[in-house]
Amino acid sequence: MSEETFPETWRSLRQRLLARGLMPQASDSVSLRDPASGRMWWGTAGDASMQALPLDPGPQGSPGVALHRAVYQARQDVCAVLVGGGPFCRQMSAFGGWMPAVFDEQIRQLGHMAPPTHHLSQLPGALAEGGNVALHAGQLLLLGMTPSRLALNAELFEKCAKAWVPATASGAKLRTLPWLVRHVANGRLMKEEARAREQVRRGLRPEETRGY
Repeated sequence: MSEETFPETWRSLRQRLLARGLMPQASDSVSLRDPASGRMWWGTAGDASMQALPLDPGPQGSPGVALHRAVYQARQDVCAVLVGGGPFCRQMSAFGGWMPAVFDEQIRQLGHMAPPTHHLSQLPGALAEGGNVALHAGQLLLLGMTPSRLALNAELFEKCAKAWVPATASGAKLRTLPWLVRHVANGRLMKEEARAREQVRRGLRPEETRGY
């Protein structure tokens, strides 16, 4: 992806997320990392325009911008970030802000969800295990190595939350996946993230992986 195509890709991703109800609030935001230039393209659900901003802390700007920057600084494999989520995702904070490893595809694509955080200084630790979902200061963060992976991850987590939230609300006890299943599935995700991390360090956009 060349620098010239980032605005088009950002708009396409934003539209997809809006169409699927994953950015229902005007303040919800989505961004893309450009590994070559060291910038990110950032914008909100309520505004079809976007800004090209440096990834280094510098002037922090708005809290929304600072949050996206903090994610990119903590995770070199991540090249797309959504602060938003669907209606069931948004109920996570009422149930401890954390979902255990219940579904196969959840652990394979989203990884382990860390306990919620409240300060930006806590975010690197929460994301250190490679999970692609986190709750920070009441806001849901969804991460992806590429724009398409971000969209798929956001859709997948909403699907998981749609099953998990009502079951938990009803008092049902859900079993977590066996350790071996979690270990193997998460190991595959960690290998993909390691490859993406190396590509970003070289100034390259991570390659799409097969078999999402």
